[in-house]
Amino acid sequence: MKSCSLGFTFAVSVLSAGLLASNSSAQAHLAPNAQQLVKVAVDTELAADRADQSRWRYRSTVRRADGEFVYEVVETTHGSVKKLIQKNGQFLNPAELEKENQRIDSFVHDPSQQAKKQKDSQQDDKRAEDMLRLLPDAFLWTLRSDAPEGTTFSFVPAPGFNPSSMEARVFAAMAGEILVSKPEHRIQRISGKLIRDVTFGFGLFGRMQQGGTFHVERRALAPKVWQITESHVHIQGHILLFKTINEQEDEVKTDFRPSPPAITLEQAASLLHSEPASLSARR
Repeated sequence: MKSCSLGFTFAVSVLSAGLLASNSSAQAHLAPNAQQLVKVAVDTELAADRADQSRWRYRSTVRRADGEFVYEVVETTHGSVKKLIQKNGQFLNPAELEKENQRIDSFVHDPSQQAKKQKDSQQDDKRAEDMLRLLPDAFLWTLRSDAPEGTTFSFVPAPGFNPSSMEARVFAAMAGEILVSKPEHRIQRISGKLIRDVTFGFGLFGRMQQGGTFHVERRALAPKVWQITESHVHIQGHILLFKTINEQEDEVKTDFRPSPPAITLEQAASLLHSEPASLSARR
């Protein structure tokens, strides 16, 4: 899935800075049709995802506790291939580049690695779609502002919502804001905050701590095609369910370009093998 290739981060990230404002601003007011407008945005995202066949090349800058890493990423119909090109502001040396090239070649020629990656991606996409579908009913919606370019809604957990899964329990403990663009009805920004601890098995199997935040920015790359350009995940706690999500991570995506049509994994690897020199030249 593409618009849900926000993946799990996109779906749960409907959630941060807007929490306090949504509870205290005198300008916010209840809107009887807010829930319906959010449902339109969700339906639009799901329909666009099904129709989107675009593939992109881009640069991903990731900041974690262990440093800053820059990757060049190429999407294909069989998944994406990425190559580490910088660590902590320094380009990889020849030995590190060779090791990275070997890692990529191993992946594109190993069906088992590809199958595992595809399975993980499908699971994240399924979580994303499930969470998106919950949005209208899992929260109480408030219209915060309405401008020609978009409408901002704030949300808090709906008292009567009964989460049916572990993911939904975390989802239902969040509050925040979304910005829906006009006239496309696309989710442009989503941010939120975990407003209470969430425990699993009385805390024996995991605990997500109050105060964790998520923030996602998206923009249009082509007509009806949107991509995440920024994601910020800062949560505290531990649960095996979230092992694919780094708990302290910021990612910014730039330099989007269309991938060549019908590109294969091997062709993507070939592009990435020649990328560092062109990157240096562009700089």
